[in-house]
Amino acid sequence: MIAALAFYLFAAILIASAVMVVTARNPVHSVLFLILAFFNAAALFLIAGAEFLAMILVIVYVGAVAVLFLFVVMMLDIDFARLREGFQRYAPFGAVIGGILFLELVMVLGGWSFADQADDLRLSPNPGAAVTNAEALGRIIYTDYVYLFQAAGLILLVAMIGAIVLTHRDRPGTHRQNVAAQVARSGSISMESVPVGAGIRELGIRRPPEPEAETPKVTHDAGHGHGGHH
Repeated sequence: MIAALAFYLFAAILIASAVMVVTARNPVHSVLFLILAFFNAAALFLIAGAEFLAMILVIVYVGAVAVLFLFVVMMLDIDFARLREGFQRYAPFGAVIGGILFLELVMVLGGWSFADQADDLRLSPNPGAAVTNAEALGRIIYTDYVYLFQAAGLILLVAMIGAIVLTHRDRPGTHRQNVAAQVARSGSISMESVPVGAGIRELGIRRPPEPEAETPKVTHDAGHGHGGHH
């Protein structure tokens, strides 16, 4: 009874937050409602006995993806009024695509059938074994599919390095730290204790002279110069 009430409670909050994600005018509020939807979906996974998926949903999607969405929305100055200008022009095409997707969902749900033992296995994610859901998944991933798991990690590593290389740009005038030169410095260079509040002149540091301002040139009248007296 308590599990059923919790299921309907979390499901109702999940549907309401999902609707607010689409209908909210402020994009920051949309991301916050998305985070709320992720938390309620994780609660539903816990009720279904899939604690591993619940923790992954909270750690990955809430802790990384949704926070990244929030930072991007807050940092980018997007003119949403300009983006909505062509909504009416593309509305018929979007309605056709939405109708096709809706028909596909109806066909999928129409052909859905439950197994004979679905009621018995509904709350048993790993029947016949005295291990938890996370432990069962760990045994499968790190025994039967360990090489595929390592290959997937290698692909993600290569993709991360490629993204860094593609976005790296050499900016002229930037100062970079030369670790080798710092390690190989001579013994004559030593650290010095600087008193708090010491000025530049007290430390013996001299700034380069500032360029003198050009004095305005005084132009003389042609009638008062040399040879101008008659």
